Amino acid sequence: MPETLVRLGELLREARSVLHEAGVAEAARESRFLWESVGGGAPDRYQDPACAVDAALAGHYAVQVERRRQGEPLAYVTGAAGFRRLGLLADRRALIPRPETEGLVDLLLQRAGTGIVADLGTGSGCLALSLADEGRFSRVIAVDRSREALALAAENVRRTGLGLSLVVGDWLSPLAGATLDAIVSNPPYLTVDEYERLDPAVRAWEPAAALVSGVDGLAATRELLRSAPAVLRPGGWIAMELDCRRAESSAALAAATGWQSVTIEHDLFGRARYLLAQRSDRQ
Repeated sequence: MPETLVRLGELLREARSVLHEAGVAEAARESRFLWESVGGGAPDRYQDPACAVDAALAGHYAVQVERRRQGEPLAYVTGAAGFRRLGLLADRRALIPRPETEGLVDLLLQRAGTGIVADLGTGSGCLALSLADEGRFSRVIAVDRSREALALAAENVRRTGLGLSLVVGDWLSPLAGATLDAIVSNPPYLTVDEYERLDPAVRAWEPAAALVSGVDGLAATRELLRSAPAVLRPGGWIAMELDCRRAESSAALAAATGWQSVTIEHDLFGRARYLLAQRSDRQ
């Protein structure tokens, strides 16, 4: 065997052992997935443990395994995340898209699927891109105050070929004078104390600005409910993700702000996760 080659079976076993010792729950699956992510080939190659691979590729794989061993989220290590029907780029510029957030798309499309929709705090662009993909909107606007996050969203626009208007700004401030048919948002909703108690896999890697929302965790929710009626047509909808511990208080805020048809919906794990509300004529 030439010195530039190593055996695939040995490489995968070592990676699995390293990840298992680091506490990775699905070490075997992740070791294979990381191999695929570096261009190592399809799963059927694993049936031949004697298969030889180039040492340069093995070295790249070892770097990725080490990143995962140190606790970096798998999506950041591979640079990829799935969201509904889309395969997106993912890195530390924005939160990793999560399965819970996917439910917002269905809930909004059940109420509004045409006209103009804005995704506020778009991050990677996952919500906006899914609405552009699955809805019949004439325009989808993606807003974020982070230029770095918008740069990632722009890369995902190019990757998917879907049309978005990318706008830098804080929540609704860059949309003054607009008339929207719907608003969607996955805003930050944790207190500082809750953020400090997060799993290190989240706290040490994902952007704090996308997670922390004032002393009570409701600052962003409160601001969106207060300011959205100025740009949302009467009868238009807002759909937001929530911390399940603040579902009732969020619904109360919406009602007190004059929203109608206020409902709390549950995520795929049965937790109160989404707020839906409709702008009333009196707002």
